[in-house]
Amino acid sequence: QVQLVESGGGLVQAGGSLRLSCAASGRTFSKYGMGWFRQAPGKEREFVAAISSSGGSTYYADSVKGRFTISRDNAKNMLYLQMNSLKPEDTAVYYCAAYARTYIGPGFDRRGADYWGQGTQVTVSS
Repeated sequence: QVQLVESGGGLVQAGGSLRLSCAASGRTFSKYGMGWFRQAPGKEREFVAAISSSGGSTYYADSVKGRFTISRDNAKNMLYLQMNSLKPEDTAVYYCAAYARTYIGPGFDRRGADYWGQGTQVTVSS
């Protein structure tokens, strides 16, 4: 099991950047694929990005490809999401998630995350 705590959210103008962080507890972090999801008001939670346990493979939703970068530091038990060229439609609560049972590779089940953080609010003003 792993506990996840996000930080780094806030208010930013359109075109700006933010870096989200996710601190993971426990000794299993390096074994898990990790991901970021988001949920806007009145909408379902949606996949944003995922990274394999080694960090060697990354996957992105089409809506953020080329603007967001997911990364991890297994030595520090940390997951990151660098968000550039932010748009008002990126406004949402962002969640860190761990895939304990899903291998992150081609065709993986993006909705298969097992553990979740509490979320951090990102607001992009126009």
